Amino acid sequence: MTEFTPVYSLLGGALIGLAAVALMAVHGRIAGISGMVGGLLQSPTSADWGWRAAFLAGMIASPVVLLIATGSMPSISVPPTTAMLIGGGVLVGIGVTFGSGCTSGHGVCGISRFSARSIAATMTFMVTGLLTVFLVRHVIGG
Repeated sequence: MTEFTPVYSLLGGALIGLAAVALMAVHGRIAGISGMVGGLLQSPTSADWGWRAAFLAGMIASPVVLLIATGSMPSISVPPTTAMLIGGGVLVGIGVTFGSGCTSGHGVCGISRFSARSIAATMTFMVTGLLTVFLVRHVIGG
């Protein structure tokens, strides 16, 4: 069971929202992580490559900032096997492709812009996630 941490959750959510608003204000772009990673696969001389790399570097460096601020790293436990992680990654990649975006793009940025497509996409992946957890934990017994 994951420990509930309301202060970290509130701060993290506020920082995600602030980053999404800042990216839209400065670059006019949606903070969809799958799109950012996809853009990094372009030539490093691309005009968008620098801000994409900086945004993702900030996401990777965030736990280090937490370590400096609190003196401890977040506790992470990954019980699934490597094969399950790879399979999940492939399924997420397929969903991102068919859904024309990821959870951050649709869930954080799309809903805040009242995008009907993003609301439908977010409802779809939330219900799918809920059903998957129910099946794995209560039907299959994982």
